[in-house]
Amino acid sequence: MLDFFAGSGLVTEAVKGSFRVVWANDIDPRKASVYTSNHGSGHFCLGSVADVKGADLPEADAAWASFPCQDLSLAGPMTGIRGRRSGLVWEWLRVIDEMREAGRRISVLVAENVAGLVSSDHGDHYRQLHAALLARGYVAGALHLDAIRWLPQSRPRVFVVATPADADLSKRSASGPTWAHSPAIRRLGESLSGWVWWKLPEPKRRERRLVDILDLSAPCDDEAAAKRNLSLIPPKHEAKLISALGNGFVVAPGYKRTRHSGQRLELRFDGVAGCLRTPEGGSSRQFLVIRRDDGTLATRLITAREAARMMGARDSYRLPENYNDGYRAMGDAVAVPVARHLSGHLLAPLAKDAKARTSPGRTPHCPWH
Repeated sequence: MLDFFAGSGLVTEAVKGSFRVVWANDIDPRKASVYTSNHGSGHFCLGSVADVKGADLPEADAAWASFPCQDLSLAGPMTGIRGRRSGLVWEWLRVIDEMREAGRRISVLVAENVAGLVSSDHGDHYRQLHAALLARGYVAGALHLDAIRWLPQSRPRVFVVATPADADLSKRSASGPTWAHSPAIRRLGESLSGWVWWKLPEPKRRERRLVDILDLSAPCDDEAAAKRNLSLIPPKHEAKLISALGNGFVVAPGYKRTRHSGQRLELRFDGVAGCLRTPEGGSSRQFLVIRRDDGTLATRLITAREAARMMGARDSYRLPENYNDGYRAMGDAVAVPVARHLSGHLLAPLAKDAKARTSPGRTPHCPWH
């Protein structure tokens, strides 16, 4: 696999059981440091995808692109898939074109982004990407996967999967929408040619709650800071907090938001963290309100390691010593169990099918077996 926009390396981490990543790139040197400290530097290319030449890349079965979301996110400028940042997806496709011209066609393409890719502007951003994939001889479809099914973090993301139009997809596709297709995706699928309703098994019910992955011994804010933070909780959320205190409440996560009445610390009480983000994405870092053993309330930011756990990264995954760098590395990544589920149950089988087509009469060598 080729891992474009690889960031801190959680996609490379996730697909290890299915693929060997032979090339990866990112433009951010801080994220690159996280990637190479966990996966090595021999196959990593630091720099803009705009400078990558397809003829220089190694052969691969699959190419993953978690292209920038800023122009498609509700927290961003919403300039769309032709915007300065999100528009880098077209550079990715240019590289794929150049690889094909060099005789190295990719059999599985994956593009990951926020839900705005399929929901904003009546799906027009996805329609442009879909048309570009069809023009290159692929068929494609999108899946809506929320990390909340695997992890105690609400993190909905869209995964576009494409494979050559001549592939036999009878084992990999459904006759219509499934659990992994949101209403916005269903509307697109019902209106587009060359669409595939990808088949993906539904994961088992998540058992872990947010409190299960937190370090409750981590230092909290001093009394004055905690008092300021608690004063920002809006009345409706404060009422829920008071009610929760009588029902075994331990922790509530929240973000500070700017509302018409000023700054507010808005909490949730369902045992799940809100979507991890980065300051560049237009949102603050996530806070915790914690009930101490003596019944008093404390506040603090989530730790970088807790952020990594919310993304499904192993505790031995190396993070930067600087807090902001560690938080940013995780907040701008792909949840490990989500990518692992997609890779093991759909991407690797598609790649195996492609190898079988190109080598009829013999059993293909499969590095994931």
